[in-house]
Order: sequence, then structure tokens, then C-alpha cells
Amino acid sequence: MKNFKFAYILPAIALFASCAKDNPNDLDELNGTDSSIKASNEEMVEVASPEPGPVTEVFYAGQKIPVEEVGGNYVYQGDIILSPDMVTHEEVKLVYEKDEVPSGNKSVGRTSGRWPDNTVYYAIESGLDNKSRVYEAIKHWEANTNLKFVERTSQSSYIYFVTGSGCSSYVGRVGGRQNITLSSSCSTGNTIHEIGHAVGLWHEQSRVDRDQYITIHYDNIQSGREFNFHTYSAQGMDGDEFTSTLDFGSIMMYGAYSFSSNGKPTITTKNGGTYSVQRSRLSTGDKTGINNMYPYQGGETTTTPETYVNGEYYTIEGLTVLRFYNGWYYLGPYGMRAVELRNGIWYYK
Repeated sequence: MKNFKFAYILPAIALFASCAKDNPNDLDELNGTDSSIKASNEEMVEVASPEPGPVTEVFYAGQKIPVEEVGGNYVYQGDIILSPDMVTHEEVKLVYEKDEVPSGNKSVGRTSGRWPDNTVYYAIESGLDNKSRVYEAIKHWEANTNLKFVERTSQSSYIYFVTGSGCSSYVGRVGGRQNITLSSSCSTGNTIHEIGHAVGLWHEQSRVDRDQYITIHYDNIQSGREFNFHTYSAQGMDGDEFTSTLDFGSIMMYGAYSFSSNGKPTITTKNGGTYSVQRSRLSTGDKTGINNMYPYQGGETTTTPETYVNGEYYTIEGLTVLRFYNGWYYLGPYGMRAVELRNGIWYYK
């Protein structure tokens, strides 16, 4: 995944440790991860629904992306939820000329990115079965990252663990109640994965530099689900990564046979081999990436202003923009141009 931030910031990060060696089934050799991570050859891809929905294209944060329609929502890359109010079916004007009067056509795709004070509020549906998987997943996140999870009382923005037909989540803090759906087949590891999305992580195999480490075999992918394997840069979303190389051991990584139509691998290492994935725990690279996103606050309880990093992309007020020399730039129909945000609306400078 990439260090593409949504929202006020929605970090789409890719988490990572080291590139593939000759033995693709040895996670320790591949990633330098600790030996307690268990490998598995099972397909571990999370999906919002076992039955694929019809595919359509929508505009999100100024970018046109293919999505599945599932249960009244749009689903991107198998398990990432985009609600209807976050997208449009026609391109909307997101940036105005310096002296132009806005038309009132409010931009879409806005989210709130990171959770303030490294604190994630949550609630659990009373009818959700096997609640222990949620508690175990939360315990694992708290033990290995700088995040803390607090049961919601009256907070308006929180994660809600709810029964669903599959495993799915929004990416980052979107404001208000945001569901993480868990069917009975979603394990503790799948729950750790979906929490990863909810705190701002995207899928590892879609990071911008993935072609240095893996090959995607589109001929083996289920028809209509090829878009699940696009890089974020292919969607016009680019940026640096929080970790240096693709992490085969990441809990956010697709398996070698994910969405296979014929039993053949959809992803292989550059030497043509397959590899194992795991849904046991956060890898060393996952921990590095998330703790770079959410640094230790040293007991601070007040929300600090967001620091924007030069060279990284963010989605702010519905527009994906590049931070460069402490200014903002937008890649639009006329190339890269400097922009500025005034009263919640983007203008060309």
C-alpha cells in the first residue's frame, strides 16, 4: 500500500520489511519477521460478500475508480467500503479558478483520516457472534502499536462491529458510525486486518512500487475483479511509502491465489514462485508503518495540528493533492497546478 492519505488524511499505507528470497514460503526469510508468525497456504483474501456484485465506475476524491455494488454500498478491492455519499457517478468540479464563484456543487470523497489522540472508539452489535475475536483483535492492536481502543459512550465517530455477509471496513476515520462487518467465517486475524483498514491502511500488494517485487497474472483473475489488483498509482494516487519494501508477511497482503478463476496463482514473486500469507498478527513491517502513522504521544491528551509531509499525497475536502515545498498541488486535466484551500473550497493559485 502507499502512503496516500485520505481525508483530512487517510493514509493509505503499505507496510514493509524486505523483498522475496528464493524460498517464497519462508516468511522469516522473506520479511525478517519474527518466527512466531504462522504461514498458511490458504486463500486469506477478505471480501465484503461471497457473491460479487455488479461493477460500476464512480468518482471518488477526484479519481475515477471501478467498484462493486454490494448491499447499498460501493466496495473497492474486495473489502473496502465507500458509502454512496462519498462518491458520484459524474465528475464534479473540485477546483475553481482564483476569482470564480463556486456553484454550490460540494465535492465528495471527504473523510477524516486518522483518529485523534491515537484513540479509536468502538462499539459491538449485541447480536454479533463470537465477540471474543473482536476483543482479541483489539488487544493485539493495543499490545503492538501506539493506538488505544475505548468503548464508545457518547462519541459521534466510532467503529461499529456488526454482523455482515463478509469481512469489510471503511479506510480511516470517516466521521460518524462506521461499520466493520464480520460474518461468522471472519476470524480474529481477519478482524485485525479490517481494523487495519479502519485506522488508515490499504492493501499491501497495491503499493506503488509493488512491481519490483511481484507479478500480477491478470489471465488468472476472476472476470470483473481485475480492478482489485490495481496499484493506487494506477488510480492517480501516488506517494512515498512508510516502509521501504513490499511486505509478504503483512496482514494486509493478498494471498498468491486471491480471486483466482482457475486455481492458478494471481500473484507470484518476481522469480515466478508463490508465497504464503498470514492472518495471525501484525508483522514487523505493519508495526513500523502504523507507528509511523500514529507516533507515541508521550502522555499528551490534546489533539495536535496535523503535520503534512512534503512528497506525500492527501485527500482533503474531497480532493487528492500533493504536498510539495509546503504548498499544495493538484494533477488535473491541465497538468499539475498549485492550489490553495479557502473556506473549505479549493482554488487554483
